[in-house]
Amino acid sequence: MATALKTQAATEETLEKPAEVRSDMGAQPPKAGPRMLEKVSMSPAQMTNLGIMAASLMFGVLMWHIVTAIDLNFFINFENVPSPARVFTAFFAHIQTEIFWTHIVVSMRRILISFSLATVLGIAIGLVMGRSKIARAFIMPYIEVIRPIPAVAWIPLAILMWPTEESSIIYITFLGALFPIVLNTLHGVEQTPEVLVRASQSLGASRAAVFRHVVIPAALPSIAAGLAIGMGVSWFSLLAGEIISGQYGIGYFTWDAYSLINYQDIVVGMLVIGFLGTGSTAAVRLMTRPMLAWQKRTR
Repeated sequence: MATALKTQAATEETLEKPAEVRSDMGAQPPKAGPRMLEKVSMSPAQMTNLGIMAASLMFGVLMWHIVTAIDLNFFINFENVPSPARVFTAFFAHIQTEIFWTHIVVSMRRILISFSLATVLGIAIGLVMGRSKIARAFIMPYIEVIRPIPAVAWIPLAILMWPTEESSIIYITFLGALFPIVLNTLHGVEQTPEVLVRASQSLGASRAAVFRHVVIPAALPSIAAGLAIGMGVSWFSLLAGEIISGQYGIGYFTWDAYSLINYQDIVVGMLVIGFLGTGSTAAVRLMTRPMLAWQKRTR
């Protein structure tokens, strides 16, 4: 009888413990552990790097203020360069107007359309050229001839080829982003370790499986670099098109300020272009980061 009572008590205690655990879990959410905090917080090295970049920007603005305040004219003439105060005043005045935001939105839309087209076609062409010697020999002459042509030189022909100015600007921007993506993708495919290809083939992988699971992952770092470079070049090409044949866009805003001899607006346009280009390149790197997660696991 005593043995039965002990067994029943032990059984009841065993059944009660999970219920207590479940009730505790329901009443109190799990606390953030060290790993979760590491993902949210910045490391000391990142904080130091961020501080150095902020100090560098402040130093640049300070030097800009000094050379414009003293009207420095020694080999480089700063007498007509507007001061930071005038530029920032003009900038804050422009951001309160609707037309200024229209210029920015139009430029961003053109970048989005042209860069998306260049990404799809550039990666596809680069992959085909990397895996086929015939395709590479057939396509490479066109790339080598067209790639050095500056964006400004394309403007007259683009206007003749395309029915609207908008489509011609997108075409010029597309060409600027296309070639860095194609060449970096080609380079990434060529750098695929041959030992990995042979090992997968020896395990019975088909050519399609090798291409999907070996070649493309090995080329991803170069593809990501090509996308970042292509984004920067696309801004350069876009501004060339907007200056010559656009009615809206931040490039047109900058060129119009030059035509009106409005120096502070010229600098405003230049700074906005710089920040938009930097932000869009950072966005591309952020979007491609998940594709490169395997690199951290292999290190």
